[in-house]
Amino acid sequence: MTTTPQRPAADWSVWRTTSLSGSSPSGETLTLTAPATGEVLTTLPAASAADVDTAVTAARRAQKEWAARTYDQRAAVLRKAAALLEADPERILKWLVPESGSGLGKASFEVSLLTGELHECAALTSQPYGELLRSNRPRLSLARRIPLGVVGVISPFNFPAILSLRSVAPALAVGNAVILKPDPRTPVSGGLALAELLAEAGLPEGLLHVLPGGAEAGQALVAHPGVPCISFTGSTGAGRAIASAAAPLLKRVHLELGGNNALLVMPDADVEAAASAAAWSSFLHQGQICMTAGRHIVHSSIAAKFTDLLARKAEQIRVGDPADPANALGPVIDERQRDKVHAIVTATVEQGAKLLAGGAYDGLFYRPTVLAAVRTDSPAFREEIFGPVAPVVTYETTDEAISLVNDSEYGLSVSILTGDAFGAYELSERIESGMVHINDATVDDEPTIPFGGMKASGVGGHFGGAAANLESFCQTQWVTAQASIQGYPF
Repeated sequence: MTTTPQRPAADWSVWRTTSLSGSSPSGETLTLTAPATGEVLTTLPAASAADVDTAVTAARRAQKEWAARTYDQRAAVLRKAAALLEADPERILKWLVPESGSGLGKASFEVSLLTGELHECAALTSQPYGELLRSNRPRLSLARRIPLGVVGVISPFNFPAILSLRSVAPALAVGNAVILKPDPRTPVSGGLALAELLAEAGLPEGLLHVLPGGAEAGQALVAHPGVPCISFTGSTGAGRAIASAAAPLLKRVHLELGGNNALLVMPDADVEAAASAAAWSSFLHQGQICMTAGRHIVHSSIAAKFTDLLARKAEQIRVGDPADPANALGPVIDERQRDKVHAIVTATVEQGAKLLAGGAYDGLFYRPTVLAAVRTDSPAFREEIFGPVAPVVTYETTDEAISLVNDSEYGLSVSILTGDAFGAYELSERIESGMVHINDATVDDEPTIPFGGMKASGVGGHFGGAAANLESFCQTQWVTAQASIQGYPF
């Protein structure tokens, strides 16, 4: 049974496990405000460039001993963290709901992803970390994975806990230290609460530093020579800036970026089931998910029925303070995002789209919105909206549908809804997307899968799955050994 989380107390003495001692050299602070109510949750010191340097020094010192520990010692910490969270999910829930505007259902799902990630990364520690190689000499030749050293993680506000932990946990599992800079709007659920959890589970001091802060801290982390790897999740624009700044330093950069994902409805699909999957894909967490369906591509023969059903579902969804279990959706994160969403909707309607539901807001609560007859050159089709908006376009032929799906700079997640699953599987080879879901929503993730996109949706390593995590958070070292010194003609 889901209960309303209690409001967190503004006592920051428990967060002294981080590299912040309770004050910032700059004297600046972050004020955390609940987007649903405007309530000030607390204030905390804002990390500066000096904090980044202090954290890196401590992390580099702690990492050597951590990497030297046996794999089962590292696994024990992650398993203990999972057990603590399973016993008391409220420790994260009580922050996710007010801080990020998460509905209770979404927040509970996110916590379940955290426990899955911790268990999967505990198992990662015992995975084979190398392979024996053939050699044309009488010697031992092997390639092995070794830790990078210090991994810098920059995470977003929308799924703040899991999008931090999916980099933090595997990086720690394989022997790295981590500097985590969460989004300044969600520094607790995206960082400080995770630090407390791992510290209670026995993570040694100095291995995980959480630096709540803005652009200064992020830029210092990217530029620091002691951080050889940056793992970033966020907008494509910010990802490009990070890649540009990191390139002269020859850093390894993993970028999980935006998406304008297509939900393709074939003419033989169950229309009622398709509308349900479409509503979930576009409206979950107010559409503030990189995998949100931003383009509904529907065969003309069923488009009218599909849009009517989708509009009805949009009108029936309750929107309000997510602390109330009766509300399925909460607020968008801030006024800037709300205004961006509304500008896209307004401009698309002015270009001839039909507003079938929504298109209005009260404060930060934006109504689920359905747009029909959307032009392919309109903002709602071309841009990542990051709000609860479902733009619908129609098609006549399968080739036209595939062309519309691929007509985007992004390539993260695509859904195909159909009565012919194997036919859709054959179509998936023609789709430019890192993930394709047949008869499911565009929004999906598991800790065992290599999560990542194509084109402007991502570059670098993938997140999740043993092979992807070893590739992303280790470097490969070739080692040879033979019984006696090799003879040479010099």
